[in-house]
Amino acid sequence: MSKVQLPGRSVVRVGNRSVTWHRRSALMGVLLLAVLAGAVVVSLCLGHTYITFADVWATLTGTTGYDRTVEVLRLPRTVLAVAAGAALALGGALIQSVARNPLASPDIVGVTAGAGLAATAALTFGLGYALLAPAALAGGLAAAVLVLLVAARGSLAAPRFVLAGVAVAVLLKSGIQILLISADAIDAQRAQIWLIGTLGGRGWTEAAFLGVFLAAALPALVWAQRALDTTDLDDPTATGIGVRVTGQRIGLAVLGVALASAAVSQVGAVEFVALAAPQIARRVARTPRPPLLGSALTGAILLVLADWLGRTAFGDYQMPAGVLTAALGGLYLLYLLLTKGTRNEKTTGRLRLGSRLRARAGRVRHLRPGR
Repeated sequence: MSKVQLPGRSVVRVGNRSVTWHRRSALMGVLLLAVLAGAVVVSLCLGHTYITFADVWATLTGTTGYDRTVEVLRLPRTVLAVAAGAALALGGALIQSVARNPLASPDIVGVTAGAGLAATAALTFGLGYALLAPAALAGGLAAAVLVLLVAARGSLAAPRFVLAGVAVAVLLKSGIQILLISADAIDAQRAQIWLIGTLGGRGWTEAAFLGVFLAAALPALVWAQRALDTTDLDDPTATGIGVRVTGQRIGLAVLGVALASAAVSQVGAVEFVALAAPQIARRVARTPRPPLLGSALTGAILLVLADWLGRTAFGDYQMPAGVLTAALGGLYLLYLLLTKGTRNEKTTGRLRLGSRLRARAGRVRHLRPGR
């Protein structure tokens, strides 16, 4: 085994195999893991009933008077928030990397709308909650297949992929509105609550499903980490080095869609975690694309804190986590709009100043004696 140092990276070689890791991303992963642990502790300790960490630990390792509060009410929702936030963020990171667009996410490209349409149909047609999660999962995957079929006609080019997703999302959301208008008032209200996205009333069953799903997807995520190294290349360059561009992009997109659909099927249409978490992780790690591990940890932190605030910050009323994540997403979009405009203006100003200086220098050389 040998270790090679590259600028900002380390390459570990074991025989004929090598593993490349970004040192700043690794440090960021450690820090985000510590922040996630703190968020979990806050979620378990703070609420309408304050419980010290020592009592929480004693409850988890033995028996105290807080068994129901910790093990029944808080711990299942916290574990579910970690798993769902990680799955949503991973799905968003993969889709954004394929689309090469920071605004591409399951919320934008139709996956969430497809899951929402299927879930709304299950609730309004009287199929009950037993078929809600399978229907939502199937709806998200079906919407993704439709987007991929439309986008693959252009070798899954980034602009075409995003445009196809937006078009499909608009169509599916109109279908949701038609179902809500024509449904009974009680069924429509249940569907609207699910569409907002909430962790209330959910627990170990949903957390176990997502945990098993993430464990099963781990080998695919390892492949995705290596495959993402070629997503920044243009099609001729990638083809020239032997990469099957279309097949690889479809595989990455399908994996991202499956992760996002699985999360949405268990916690509802919690929006903007998949959009914001990968970009926050990318900015912290200063990498050209969203890091998968950092994105997963960031998504888990965001959803844990959103669920905790929804449980504690509004008195006796529990605010759905999807409302708070949607507010976060709106602020994030405004931030992107304002900062991008400022950066573009500064860049344009520097380019114009440089052009004027070069033109002036050319005139001076032209007028200099002896030229």
